[in-house]
Amino acid sequence: MTEKKDMRLSAEITLDFPFEVDGKTYKTLTMRRPKTKDSLKAAKFKGHDADKGILLLSDLCNVSPDVIEELDEIDAMKLGEQLDAFRGGQSS
Repeated sequence: MTEKKDMRLSAEITLDFPFEVDGKTYKTLTMRRPKTKDSLKAAKFKGHDADKGILLLSDLCNVSPDVIEELDEIDAMKLGEQLDAFRGGQSS
């Protein structure tokens, strides 16, 4: 199955499991398209691959890594799927 490229500049992801961090409730996250510099920044980060993914998603969604860490796994997968769609179905 080939996925279609998502050519939008950003996408709003509705969370199935809203949550609160530092007094702010998150029901949606808006992800912008990744740039090469975003991937390079994550690749240079010293740490586990999961930590690199959290750093990348937090940059793309303009939230702190704490917010990404609080995501339900289902919502985290939705963000990953959106990132893949921005990349034309190509995971990196």
